[in-house]
Amino acid sequence: MGAAVNTPARCAALLVAAPASGQGKTTVAAALARLHARAGRKVRAFKVGPDFLDPCWLEAATGAPVHALDLWMVGEGGCAAALHAAAADCDLLVIEGAMGLFDGSPSAADLAQRFGIPVLAVIDASSMAGTFGALVFGLRHYRADMPWAGVLANRVASPRHRDMLREGLREPGDWLGSLPRSADWALPERHLGLVADLPASEVMARIDAAADALSATPLAALPLERWAVEFPAPDAVDALPPLLAGRRIAVAHDASFAFVYRANVDTLEALGASVAFFSPLAGEALPACDAVWLPGGYPELYPQQLAAATATRDSLAAHIDAGKPVWAECGGMMALMDEICDMEGRSHPGWGLLPGVTRMHRRLAAIGPQQLALDAGTLRGHTFHYSTAASPLPVVARTARPDAAAAHDAGEAVYAHEGVRASYFHAWFASCPGAIAALLGGRT
Repeated sequence: MGAAVNTPARCAALLVAAPASGQGKTTVAAALARLHARAGRKVRAFKVGPDFLDPCWLEAATGAPVHALDLWMVGEGGCAAALHAAAADCDLLVIEGAMGLFDGSPSAADLAQRFGIPVLAVIDASSMAGTFGALVFGLRHYRADMPWAGVLANRVASPRHRDMLREGLREPGDWLGSLPRSADWALPERHLGLVADLPASEVMARIDAAADALSATPLAALPLERWAVEFPAPDAVDALPPLLAGRRIAVAHDASFAFVYRANVDTLEALGASVAFFSPLAGEALPACDAVWLPGGYPELYPQQLAAATATRDSLAAHIDAGKPVWAECGGMMALMDEICDMEGRSHPGWGLLPGVTRMHRRLAAIGPQQLALDAGTLRGHTFHYSTAASPLPVVARTARPDAAAAHDAGEAVYAHEGVRASYFHAWFASCPGAIAALLGGRT
């Protein structure tokens, strides 16, 4: 039975971090979660910062929704509430960091220190020996009072290599084991990050293989109580006003429109809306609805299927012609435009419901936290895309970075056409429920 809402909750917790991206955090976090879930323990996973892809692997490992923890986007109160609720009902919380431990503002280190969560450092040791020890020492001692669990060496070449790494540690107790490089559990990647739409059987095979390897490490043998954290009860919050009561929101959701935070759906429902999912890739028409949310994803990977989705396109056109609202984020906006040019320069037709062209590039066009000031309030969120858009549509607003030093950054355009608002901006709905309700035609 979980702890009462107004009492602290105690649970084992680890924050899986690294000195940089690409070290194997997702592999280790998913393997750790799966290892304990297979043993019958109740495990929940979280992801630090904005991310739609890594959580898919963590969700497969735990069988439970994976929510974001970000001290700015989600807010300290939102993070506290999510951690407390999960800790009250679980044996282990596995939190995957973002980028390097100290990267970003706020960083994974900030979250670890705010909530006292021990850090498990994962380091790709494939091209180092003695320097491994210096790196571990730096991660642990760069800041005073860093909650610390230890280090796991990843992609280790041999038993001799493993021994060299362990012997180089200043503090032998930091060693929690190693994993060799293996194609059995390597996670495939493409632009934007990890591939998250593999067959479920392949996903689980890779996670289970990694969990099997992790089971032979000292990390797996240690009792969970070693990393117990007490999560204080969060401040009470008022229920959301029913700004979307009686409204039905249609949400595109498939491999092409996969960038959906479960917490955003929860916010819509907490505002009183009913949510109906539909699949453009399956050629489904809009369900009966009052408003539409077209999330981001990978429309550039499915241009033929989307062009053939005439029922989707025609029902969206009728919805727009009727003046009903549409909120289109990133990939959702791309699909609405006249044309998508892929990375090879080939042109593919979009749905032609917004004038404009989007072009894919081989380098990131924009990344980072953003906020959107609207009449009903300011939404927090982020941007992350490889394409750029050119459209004659009026720009009715622009996002801004949260730091004042970035005032020169023009931010992401918000285009307007009839009831459509479209942007590369990914919104975190709970940051300003009144603003998202207004975008979707609710009461303000």
